[in-house]
Amino acid sequence: MLPCLSKTLFGIECLGCGFQRSFLLLLNGNFEGAFKMYPAIFTTLLFLGILGFNFIDKNRNYKKIIIGSAILNGIFMIVGYYFKHY
Repeated sequence: MLPCLSKTLFGIECLGCGFQRSFLLLLNGNFEGAFKMYPAIFTTLLFLGILGFNFIDKNRNYKKIIIGSAILNGIFMIVGYYFKHY
């Protein structure tokens, strides 16, 4: 797995730390473990999926959905980071 550059250089975990391990747990079918490892895993995958549809389907406007899912994902990332460290 790729090491976190923020943690390596500064010793502080970033908002994305745990995503890789969580994704591997998800691929193994451990949905609960994936959520406990990184609570934003599902919203991140939803966001990335919507971005993928945006690149594939140029006929539709996904701007509002992308912004909404980005905000939701950001909230999950910040709240998950808070509960993990405080």
